Amino acid sequence: MHSTTTSRSRYELVSQEDRCAPRTRISIPASLRPSGGRSFQTQVLDLSLGGFSAQCVNRMHVGSLTWLTLPGLESLQGEVVWWQDNIVGCAFQNLLSPIVHDNILARFRGEGVFRPC
Repeated sequence: MHSTTTSRSRYELVSQEDRCAPRTRISIPASLRPSGGRSFQTQVLDLSLGGFSAQCVNRMHVGSLTWLTLPGLESLQGEVVWWQDNIVGCAFQNLLSPIVHDNILARFRGEGVFRPC
């Protein structure tokens, strides 16, 4: 029996398994653009292979698409997973490559790796 899954459903499975993946507290100046909106300056507060959290003054709704632009990198598409107290949490459309992730961390080292679980 052959079953097919979409890339979206595979990502959802992986991202749920990755919820305890190390997240690194960092402070990266970036821009964030919600789908259909204008980009605004923000600070990325933590980063993992599967997503990030960032400061966000205006409410962003779960399921909304976003584009995060970090210094020196192309925009990364994500989806809003949560918003609380002016902080938005997003899952990347595609998991970050470990090499890209490590290079970002090397440039913007924060307070260390933590596990939110």
